[in-house]
Amino acid sequence: MTPLLLDTCAAIWLAEAESITQEATQVLEEAYGSGTGVYVSPITAWEIGSLNSRGRLTLLIKPQLWFQRLFDVLKFRLADMSPQVLIASSLLPGAPPRDPADRIMAATAREYGYMLMTRDRYLLAYADQGHIQAVGC
Repeated sequence: MTPLLLDTCAAIWLAEAESITQEATQVLEEAYGSGTGVYVSPITAWEIGSLNSRGRLTLLIKPQLWFQRLFDVLKFRLADMSPQVLIASSLLPGAPPRDPADRIMAATAREYGYMLMTRDRYLLAYADQGHIQAVGC
C-alpha cells in the first residue's frame, strides 16, 4: 500500500466529517489498516490559516488548534517539507498546476511516493499526465 497525502481540501473534508467518494474511503481505510499512514503537508497549515483569514473557512477554534487536531484526533502524520521538495516544486515535469501550494503538494507526492487525495482538478489532471498518483475525493 502506498502512503496517502491529503490535499488541503481532503484534510478539511475529513476533519469536518464531510462525505468523500467510495474509492477515497477505501484508499483511506487501506492506508490506516496497512500502517503506511495518512499524511498532511505543512503547506496545509498555511492554507488553513489563509482560508480562515479571508473568511473562506469558518472555524470554531483557532486555526493552529484546528490543524493540531488533525494529528491528535485523526492520527494523521506530518509530511516532510524539505528544501529539496520546495526546489523540486519549481522544476516539476510536464504541465504542473500553477498554484504554488498545489506544486508543493505534487512535489511532496513525487519525492516521497505518496498517493495524493484531492478534488483539485489541476492536481488530478497532473496525475492523469502520469507525474503523480492521485485519488479523487
